Amino acid sequence: MKPVMKTLAAASLAAMAVAAVPASAQVEGRMATINAPLAIINTEALKTAYEQINTTYKPQIDSMQRLNTESQTLLQQLDTNNDGQLDEAEQTAAQNSSQATRLQAIEQEMAGFNNQVEAARLYAVEQIMAQYGPSLEQVVTQQNIKVVLAPDSVVYAPQEANITGQVTTALNSKVASVGIVPPQGWQPRRNSLAMYQQISQAINAIAAIQAQQQAAQQQQGNTQAPAGR
Repeated sequence: MKPVMKTLAAASLAAMAVAAVPASAQVEGRMATINAPLAIINTEALKTAYEQINTTYKPQIDSMQRLNTESQTLLQQLDTNNDGQLDEAEQTAAQNSSQATRLQAIEQEMAGFNNQVEAARLYAVEQIMAQYGPSLEQVVTQQNIKVVLAPDSVVYAPQEANITGQVTTALNSKVASVGIVPPQGWQPRRNSLAMYQQISQAINAIAAIQAQQQAAQQQQGNTQAPAGR
């Protein structure tokens, strides 16, 4: 199986090649687009794995939240002018203070907890990625697709050109579940790490959009609510 990132890179090169050759020499056949991170995000295996991680690693997650709250409190103590940030003078004054010492310890503790949670998520992603190539190949073969492009390399494509959902379906049939506890000595592959970073960015972006939509709906509801007497 070709690494996902190499597949995406090849897709970008293919897009440039199509644009460079005369129309008469272009590849004949259907072209498609795929959002690889989204195809993996929408798999049942990843959704279940992330839910299990939130339960299995709840002590680490709770500890990070507690430490983050403590960190914010300490920073407020050092922010003597209450402007929400530590300027150069405040940083100098904070050196060797008990707050600064504790903040350094908190940073190390949070890094340890965060590494455990991130490793579990990355391990889950890597297991699904092992079947991404075969799943993509399955859809490409079934639909007689000749070229697959990343969405950001396409100026326009009809909705039916997007095969992200079909690849997710293929992945669901190949990967029913994944483990969330990395084996001793496990190290993630480079392409798995790159894909995990893209997936994390996509999840954060989706969450931000949902939060904005909820805020807008709530504001609209408050605006339409009848005024009290």
